[in-house]
Amino acid sequence: MQEDIFRKLQENYKKGVFNVPTTFYFAIDDIKKTLTLDAESCTIEDGKTVEDADCVCKTSAAMFNKILNDGYRPGIMDFMGGAIKASAPQLLPQLLTAFGK
Repeated sequence: MQEDIFRKLQENYKKGVFNVPTTFYFAIDDIKKTLTLDAESCTIEDGKTVEDADCVCKTSAAMFNKILNDGYRPGIMDFMGGAIKASAPQLLPQLLTAFGK
């Protein structure tokens, strides 16, 4: 199911949201993906393909689906309580914008 979500994200990428190449590493339960976003494209690769991603984000499949499919916007308690772990949470709203969310 997560594989389909990542495929749809790539199809819905909005050019110009990220002006400089920015990398995200996602660990969603057992699925690991590296996203590289720039002004023109979105590349999604299996596994961790960069040494230091600009943002590392770990969460459950349930939370990931809730955010992407149900329009849920995480609050401070989601991060403080550990439901979402992110090294650069300030990049996540821009990421959602890049995918029309």
